[in-house]
Amino acid sequence: MSLTIFVLAIFVGFEIITKIPPTLHTPLMSGSNAISGITLVGAVLSAGTQQTVLTTVLGFLAVIFATINVVGGFMVTNRMLEMFKKKS
Repeated sequence: MSLTIFVLAIFVGFEIITKIPPTLHTPLMSGSNAISGITLVGAVLSAGTQQTVLTTVLGFLAVIFATINVVGGFMVTNRMLEMFKKKS
């Protein structure tokens, strides 16, 4: 059941993203970065509780991946905003 939901989520996500006009990508990336920031806070809280070794390791990995996602999202957003600036 979970695999079916996962595959359907991938399909729906792909269909939605490919239908978005380029002028809307920058605002959507900003919203995505905000969500990734919330994920990063949750990952830090999860890693900081140190209830078991497994939760600490998984929390640490979540911090790493969420940080990569936030930084990469801001880099992509910055490049997209550069496309809309007038060339001198």
